[in-house]
Amino acid sequence: MLSIDGISHPTILQYFETLNAGDFEAVSELFAIDGAMQPPFEKPIAGRDAIASYLKQEATGLTALPQAGIVTEQDYQITGRVQMPMFGVNVTWYFIINPDEQLTFLRIKLNASPQELANLRQ
Repeated sequence: MLSIDGISHPTILQYFETLNAGDFEAVSELFAIDGAMQPPFEKPIAGRDAIASYLKQEATGLTALPQAGIVTEQDYQITGRVQMPMFGVNVTWYFIINPDEQLTFLRIKLNASPQELANLRQ
């Protein structure tokens, strides 16, 4: 069972569990119908079908390693690492959850130096 220091919200835990299992349809079902996800360097991707399609294309082989989080009045902020087959990078996930326990918005921010970002592009 996944554990994130400071975070116990079941929707967030389920997000990481289904993402790491490669069950991108289940990930997309955690979003509200009009929910959106904003990956690094991308415009927001809105709607469950679009989110599932994006994840199938971009997140295959990805392992999210959330470590710790805080809850603010606006969102849940989780820091950790994303490991891909060829590289890993530190990230912060910003989750906004509606009263129905659905994700309304998720922004993913890379916490990398300019040099680390340049290395990712090679």
